[in-house]
Amino acid sequence: MMAAHIDQVRERLEQRDTACPLEEIMELCPELTWNQVFLAIDHLSRTGQVRVTMDVDRTYTVQVYRPVAAVASAAA
Repeated sequence: MMAAHIDQVRERLEQRDTACPLEEIMELCPELTWNQVFLAIDHLSRTGQVRVTMDVDRTYTVQVYRPVAAVASAAA
């Protein structure tokens, strides 16, 4: 089921709690295929749950998106 893959990728990214190169997400989820990880990241990005950026060396980086209000309340 695709929802399980999406939840799994998001949970692993939340546990890491830092920006992560796309290639490293494969290491965080070795039981998933590249396609499953890519589709999960695509869904999470489209729904605003992660940010995907490209570095100057053309490496894609993924980070769990936390709205400013959530970050502020977590810090308090």
